Amino acid sequence: MLRLAARAASALALALVSTLALTTTPALADPPQPAATDIVGVGTAITEQLFNQLSTDYNAFLTAAGNTTSPRLYSWDTTGTTYITPKTGATSIYRPNTSNAGITALTITTSGTVDFARSTRGPQVGDVSSTVFVAMAKDAVSWAAPTGGHAPGSLTTGQLADIYACNVTNWRQIDPALPDATIKPVLPIISSEVRQMFLRSVGLTGLPGVGNCVVSGVEENQGTEAFLHDPDVLVPYSVGRYVGQVYGGHARPSDEPGVLVPRAVNGIAPVDTSNRQISQPFAATAFSRVLYNAVREAEWTASDAHGQALRDIFGRSGWICRTNGGAPLIRSYGFLTIPAGACGSTTHI
Repeated sequence: MLRLAARAASALALALVSTLALTTTPALADPPQPAATDIVGVGTAITEQLFNQLSTDYNAFLTAAGNTTSPRLYSWDTTGTTYITPKTGATSIYRPNTSNAGITALTITTSGTVDFARSTRGPQVGDVSSTVFVAMAKDAVSWAAPTGGHAPGSLTTGQLADIYACNVTNWRQIDPALPDATIKPVLPIISSEVRQMFLRSVGLTGLPGVGNCVVSGVEENQGTEAFLHDPDVLVPYSVGRYVGQVYGGHARPSDEPGVLVPRAVNGIAPVDTSNRQISQPFAATAFSRVLYNAVREAEWTASDAHGQALRDIFGRSGWICRTNGGAPLIRSYGFLTIPAGACGSTTHI
């Protein structure tokens, strides 16, 4: 009860949420105003560009099949106007810009406002048991450094922890053959999900945690800021986003790696450059994560048109999981598809 009360208070403070959308053939950002019956999502920035294209192509698929009655798919981006009206007739909500904000929006609204939340995490303590997480794809987070800089090709988990705890501050403490130069560890902004996962993976979520030598505040998954071109910088980076940007052609101004290249952890390369994807060995490490879409359990299992539409899109046999549906887009945007049966599977607290 206390947990639910806390969530209700937080819900009120958040005042209803949102995020930017997508849809069209060259995928748009904010969508045209979705109908009250459409399937509409908000949440993490990691999969927002993917969903821009998924929604465009799914809606085109329905149209090509002559289907004029099934709900269409729309997704709001994480940036844009402060408030959005996710559907026709919905109350305006504060635009969600993270997994947690999207999940909160899902929790405090109804299907008249939001139907799913894009998420880089599965269920965790504090979630309500009625929120179901539907698996979609796989991502990974590594560290990146500038090409031609002083960083080595690989660091161990322990070395990364020491660098971000500021116990190791010079490259020669890593290897005497490296330059005598001060390491400059950088972290994305506090709300960054890449930052949060990276720190969990190297074991720096508790005390004493991140050291005073670390610079925080850059936007995640980009290398366009001049500060990141410093030869001694290293910063966490989504491997999936890097693959999508570099190999999939899905980069935008201020949203591309620039001189940054993801490096190995414990000798395991994060990118399979031959197959142009996240490397399978790296995807098997603690630095990988499943990408989900969270829905309300009662709606997911419902036998009505709304429940059927959710399963038709996100379910095990749904369009997103199919090789003749969303799976090629998932790969194009840099993420790994997951096996049939796993894609569309559900879990909850």
